[in-house]
Formats: sequence, structure tokens, C-alpha cells
Amino acid sequence: MSQPAKHMSIGMNILGFGAHAGAWRQAEVPANAYLDPEYYSNIARIAERGKLDAIFLADGPALFGDIGQHPAGRLEPTVLLTAVALATRHIGVIATASSSYNDPYNLARRFSSLDHISRGRAAWNVVTNAGDAAAQNFGLAGAPRHVDRYARADEFIDVTLKLWDSWEDDAVIGDARRGRFADPAKVHAIDFVGEHFSVKGPLNLPRSPQGRPVLVQAGSSEGGKALGSRYADAIFTTQTTLVDGQAFYQEMKQRARQWGRNPEHLKIMPGLSTVIGSSEAEAQARFDELNAWYGEAGLIHQVAARVGLAVSELELDAPLPWERIGPVAEFERGSHGFLEAQLNLARRENLTIRELSRRILVGHRLIVGTPEQVADTLEHWFRAGAADGFNIMPDMFPSGVEVFVDEVVPLLQKRGVFRHEYQGSTLRDHLGLPYPASQYQRAAEAV
Repeated sequence: MSQPAKHMSIGMNILGFGAHAGAWRQAEVPANAYLDPEYYSNIARIAERGKLDAIFLADGPALFGDIGQHPAGRLEPTVLLTAVALATRHIGVIATASSSYNDPYNLARRFSSLDHISRGRAAWNVVTNAGDAAAQNFGLAGAPRHVDRYARADEFIDVTLKLWDSWEDDAVIGDARRGRFADPAKVHAIDFVGEHFSVKGPLNLPRSPQGRPVLVQAGSSEGGKALGSRYADAIFTTQTTLVDGQAFYQEMKQRARQWGRNPEHLKIMPGLSTVIGSSEAEAQARFDELNAWYGEAGLIHQVAARVGLAVSELELDAPLPWERIGPVAEFERGSHGFLEAQLNLARRENLTIRELSRRILVGHRLIVGTPEQVADTLEHWFRAGAADGFNIMPDMFPSGVEVFVDEVVPLLQKRGVFRHEYQGSTLRDHLGLPYPASQYQRAAEAV
């Protein structure tokens, strides 16, 4: 295989106590640690020690899960990541926020504020929220249809980008002696009127250190792919097999070209869940212990929930009941990307439901093995044109991030596919993305 022309990007996804639902029972940290900013700051500092690009926080505006059996609830990501940004120096901070249950002006202001506070390390991960629970917290009976959620998201992002660009880079003069703070001719009302939003603008903040925060999109449905290829700087995706990863990578790069974009400025970052041990036997024993904490019923319930069937409809040692699973495009009860990834893996390897329950954590590809095996799979996907980088989801924290940073990262560095030091100060620098010109400056230059 030829040497890659660039380094891979790596994000660290902080999912509660870890990607495995049994992680909290292992009690590496107290059960209330998920409410302590220092818990997240510690993980971020470990990830920063490994020169990782960013930490990533998922979110949803509803209480999910069986609160009687498992910790549930999350701190609001932009508030939490303000504390994390102040506790770190280099690593990016990516917060998830819904386009379905926010308004563009407030969200644009929150993320611009986070970018200023972090000195250019902020990113917004756009989600549309498929579940009814979130919708019912905002006066709706249930989640809007998939196509409607993405239509709103498209307009939402358009408005947000215009707000982030409403101050030109040199709008602030800052001449205290002459009493001139800014040039009003370089601060623009956006006067946006659309199907979903009417926003006058401008934003009440100057352009942030990155020009505007990095935009991340998580979704592999048709609507998600259209949205991501048009707007996103990075796509967090769900492919579980190399063939599917390569196909998605090529499709998204081609879609970016069709929008007139440089495909190198769209980073494809599949998720990878990791269970790492010094030997395969040690890794498997760690995985078995976590599975025992969660229980067989919990593992099977995860499969059932993702395919939209009741546990009673599943025979554990038989394949998925394909005749009862409709087309992915018609699935309205959850993520199209997670469903497709799970179905593709089960179909390609003819997995039983019991086997499938042990092959995917939180909907993503899983590897249970040694640091060398994890490094091998990352390098292989990167060199084979299936990824520009990865979003890592360790089984539990903090040990999962520690072993990844201390044992996997040095192998990637030795192989020449990951950085030894940060080469810039912003998240755009880490990702190899250019500084974006304001839309108003581009328009003026085109005249």
C-alpha cells in the first residue's frame, strides 16, 4: 500500500461512562461523575496528551433509557465544553445540538461564543433528532417526518452560516483614541426569510477565531448525505465494513464536488468502538465482563431497538427476521445510518441476533483486541480510502482513553499516519481545513 499524503484525524467520543452500557457498573469512577466537569476535562487532557483532534459530546433533549437500571441524562454540551475548553489548550471541542429543537440565532450565538472562549477550537455537530421523546418536550405529539426534519435542518444551517459570516474579518477597528470600534459597513443584516425561519441579523458577536466554528454532521440517510455533502466540514458516520466504508467515502467526496466544493475539505470520520487489552484474551475477558454487567437481555434489547422490532419477535440464535424489516428509507423511528450499518454487517457475515449483539456498540463498528490490532484497522481503513479519520468510542472511561493514547497512538505515529505534535492552534488547523472567507467578503470580491 502506498504512503498516505496526510495524517488521519482522530476524535474521542465521550459517551457517559463509556461506549458499553455496562461501563458504569465497573465503577472506574463514581456513579455521579457524569455530572462533574472535571470528569470530562480529565478525559480531554488525556486525549490532548495523545495529540487527538477533538473530543465529541453526543446529546439529545430528552431523558432516555431505563433510569432505574442505568445512569441517564447529560449536561448541556456547549455549557460543559466551555469548562473543558478552559481546562485544555489544544484539543477541539465538538458539541451536538439539534436543528429540530433550537432556533438559529441563539444557536449561532452559543457556538460563536464557545469558539471565542476556546480560541478557535469549537464545532457544532448537527443532528435532527428522530425520537418522539424529544419532540414531546417541545409541544409536539411526535417527531416530524424524516424529510421534514432535514428540510428544516438545511434552512437552519443556511441561516446559521449567514449569521456567523455577518461580520467581515476586518470589521472591528478597535481604535480607542479615535473612538472607532467597528466599521458599520462591514457588519451586515442577513434579512433572511424562508419557509421555517425569519431572521434579520446580524449576529451580536464578531467573527470567531476560526472564521466560524467547524460544522460536523452525523447521519448517513439520504437526507443526511445531502446535508453533509453541502455544508459539513466533517461527517461522523457509521459504516461497519470496509466495503461499505469505501463506498460511502467515494459517494460523499463526489457529492461534495457536485456542490462545487473541494472534496479534501470534507473529512469522513467513521466511528469505532474499542475494547483493548494487552492480548486478545485479555481484551475478550474485559469485553465479557462488561457484557455480564449489562446482561444478555440488555444486549438483545439494543439490537431490537435499532431494527424497530420487539425483543419477543427475535430468535436469539437465528438471523434477523428480514421479512419483518422494511426498507431503511421508510424507517421513521430512529437513525437510518445506524440501521443500515447494523443490517449490512448482519447480512454480509450471516450473523445470528446473539452474535450481532456482540459486534456493535452504540451502533458503530467494534474491535476487541490488542493495541496493534486497533492500529492495524485504523491504518487499513485510512490507507484503503474508507476514512480521513475516526471518532473513537472506548468501552469505558478513563481507562479506555488512557490505553488508546498510551498504546495505540504511538503505533500510528511510528507508522507515519498520525501527528507527533499539533501544527496549529485551531480545530480547523488540526483537521487540515482552510480558514473560510465571509460570504460578504466573497460577494464583494466577485463584483
